[in-house]
Amino acid sequence: MNLPNKLTLTRIIIVPFFVAAMLIDFPLHHLAALLLFIVASVTDMFDGKIARKQNLVTDFGKFADPLADKFLVLAALLCFVQNDLCDCVAVILLLLREFAVTSVRLLAASSGKVVAANIWGKVKTVTQMIAVIGIIAMQIIKDLCIFGVTLPNGTDALFFIAGEILIWISTFFAMLSGIIYLLENREFISDI
Repeated sequence: MNLPNKLTLTRIIIVPFFVAAMLIDFPLHHLAALLLFIVASVTDMFDGKIARKQNLVTDFGKFADPLADKFLVLAALLCFVQNDLCDCVAVILLLLREFAVTSVRLLAASSGKVVAANIWGKVKTVTQMIAVIGIIAMQIIKDLCIFGVTLPNGTDALFFIAGEILIWISTFFAMLSGIIYLLENREFISDI
């Protein structure tokens, strides 16, 4: 297994540890979750660059890399819903988008073709990662209250609104990228 594929698998392995850090209440658990999410995000940045630079692009990488992204981001969003950090409507839309795109990938694979992510899929991933990092960072700021730091009244509401804005921006780009992806690969859908 080459280095880019190992980085992709590392991202998948990090997901349950990230979820545990998000959902289990221990001192600085949001900081631990953020660090795990950033490490996983960095593997996403490097696996593709290394694969292209060293001519290590594989069908496994083309298929597993976007799945690893989905596992990581959707795990974060589901943790957010569990912790009342965002509403579920955006997450439902994102899940529908991911199922549609993954279905097209599977149809293409059944025809012997691997469809790599396009630039819009990368924009979607970046906006989702920014949203997740932003929301967790706001939780870290709120966690400072256990150390005696007092936040102004209304901070919770402000953080929720800011988080919702981040989530909906990422949802917009996810839906846009999904529509573009489906249009670009409609020949696999028309064969149904």
